[in-house]
Amino acid sequence: MACFGFFAPSGFVRDQQSVERAAERLRGLGHTVVLDESLLCCDTRFAGDDETRLASIERMAADPRVDVAVALRGGYGLTRLLDRIDFARLARSGKLWVGHSDFTALQCGLLRAGGVSLHGPMVAPDFGSESVSAFTLEHFSRMLDGRRDAVRVDVAQAWRGELAGPLWGGNLSMLAHLVGTPWMPALEGGILYLEDVAEPPFRIERMLHQLQFSGVLGRQRALLLGDFGGYRPGATDNGFDLDAMLRYLRERFDLPILTGLPIGHVADKLTLPFGGQAVLESDESGWSLDYRLEGSAKS
Repeated sequence: MACFGFFAPSGFVRDQQSVERAAERLRGLGHTVVLDESLLCCDTRFAGDDETRLASIERMAADPRVDVAVALRGGYGLTRLLDRIDFARLARSGKLWVGHSDFTALQCGLLRAGGVSLHGPMVAPDFGSESVSAFTLEHFSRMLDGRRDAVRVDVAQAWRGELAGPLWGGNLSMLAHLVGTPWMPALEGGILYLEDVAEPPFRIERMLHQLQFSGVLGRQRALLLGDFGGYRPGATDNGFDLDAMLRYLRERFDLPILTGLPIGHVADKLTLPFGGQAVLESDESGWSLDYRLEGSAKS
């Protein structure tokens, strides 16, 4: 069993009861839970001012009780802190850092410092929901206990084959914003997974072009797309939907693009290594991904 530390590096939580639900749920699974002292702080849209949120990260890294540090929620806020976070210290802490969405920014800096993290569930939208996803809990437990997992996606793809490489990715908006900064990983031969929310297809395409033009996609062996829901088609889209965008990208980009990966701002989500190793296989009926945390890539 593990000791979980809940901390808030980004947005504040509206439903404070979700924190206690999350703690009770994990305690019911045999774990212990530590709640950071600033977990329920609020300063406009943030979980406390910058100093407060930075201190919460530092406390997680220093607390000898904590094995797994789980972000409260995403939103926005970590960009403000990137140049003040001691990522080497976080890496040396030996903890598993877990989250998604805005948390992608911290995970990128951590990977550059050789640290370990998981793209997975957070406190408020996941562990603390009134009815937690059994799928999410099962795959999170597999990664926590065995440091490896696998998934089969029964959606046929245009690409057939097998390849392997370092597994990394996260929120597309965050990765696009980090291009050209010291915190953007430079993994070669990677399998890149991406998700986002409330971004229409043309904006998704534009951010993918940014990754392409900056050389990020050119260094990858495959692109795995998760959930991109939560947007409303506009009148000027004129039929340019996700399917139209995908057809264009597959013609334009010289790498396999696979869809249906269960990650993102959805209830049923995998827990994926951020910098681990993976094997990708695709056949006539779908595709599979086998991944592990050990042997994490350094960037």
